[in-house]
Amino acid sequence: MNYEYFIAKRIIGSKAYKSSISAPIIKIGISAIAIGIVVMMIAIATGIGLQQKIRDKVVAFNGHVIISNFDSNNSQESIFPISTKQDFYPEFKTVEGIKHIQAVATKFGVIRTETDFEGVVLKGVGADYSWNYFKDFLLEGRLPDYTGERNEEVLMSEYIANRLKFKLGDTFQMIFAKDDPEKLPNIITYTIVGIYNSGFQDFDATYVIGDIRHLQRINNWDSDQVGSFEVFVDDYNQLQEKGIEIYHNTPSTFNTQTISEKYVSIFEWIKIFDKNIYAIIAIMILVAGINMITALLVLILERTQMIGILKALGSNNWSIRKLFLYNASYLIVLGLFWGNLIGLSLLFAQKYFKLFPLDPSVYYVSEAPIYINFGYILALNICTLVLCLIMLLVPSYVITKISPVKAIRFE
Repeated sequence: MNYEYFIAKRIIGSKAYKSSISAPIIKIGISAIAIGIVVMMIAIATGIGLQQKIRDKVVAFNGHVIISNFDSNNSQESIFPISTKQDFYPEFKTVEGIKHIQAVATKFGVIRTETDFEGVVLKGVGADYSWNYFKDFLLEGRLPDYTGERNEEVLMSEYIANRLKFKLGDTFQMIFAKDDPEKLPNIITYTIVGIYNSGFQDFDATYVIGDIRHLQRINNWDSDQVGSFEVFVDDYNQLQEKGIEIYHNTPSTFNTQTISEKYVSIFEWIKIFDKNIYAIIAIMILVAGINMITALLVLILERTQMIGILKALGSNNWSIRKLFLYNASYLIVLGLFWGNLIGLSLLFAQKYFKLFPLDPSVYYVSEAPIYINFGYILALNICTLVLCLIMLLVPSYVITKISPVKAIRFE
């Protein structure tokens, strides 16, 4: 029989233990563990959730890797066309891990109404365009269909629609200037078939999604000429490696750019979340550990006579230390239980009921996104338990200094 565990269990179950002097300190220790695990879970869930949400929004408008001409000068407008007659299109077979590739083009235009006007970028897409991300962004109406004849259907952001007082089904004129300023501009009348909100205001204020064939006609391009290619990879963690592979498997006249290179400031900013998460985890474990050390020392002080009796009966120091570590483990597990219960309740409440909104102009999302993975929750619990027990090994060493004779006389 594991007598250390047996005695620890009897101590925990006794009424005297629950009403002892150490009871308030023990409750504080349990609360510290619970609060710590709640804060750590929220930090990880919101930190990773925000990273993924922002990343997905950037990917939705750009793909993971952009293939374009070297002489595009990073312009938001497609200036020089690329032929779609490439070995890597419509399937990128030479590089593994490529999920999809699509051809797009962009052109600056002005939306004109009777009372107002707005400068936007029309992003021309075709039948090969992946609408997976925009299905989640769609608020009203439907996604445009460019698989058939050329049409005037567009997908407009809620931000632009509100600024220009547009509603679903409204028509509007969009003006595209020609290279020769003396020539009359191109005017196309579009119909709003869908309204989206990505929560990324910088993009929402810029892009209207339309038929690429209009831009080909305006730019006097052939039907097989486009502005650039957007490539989607299976694993974002391999983005840099895939970006290099794609570069080496495209013609030398083409440039490839990953989204992390194109939007350096955004991706450097979201990398800071990792440092914040690690700092919060370290601080919370340290605080919880210190509280448990205090609780353990109080327990040892309160049970000094028992320690003396056990030593007098022949128990060695490690056995008695194990007894108190079993006791402390119970308190830690109890704190973890309540912490997980409260933490998961808060996370699921935020995930499904959107309780805490965010300013999209600052965070690029309208509410705090939540990433829940039971793998990291389990790892977090195990690490907290193990690290707290390791921290408790040091104060438990006090037991070795206790003399049986003095301990039995201790009042």
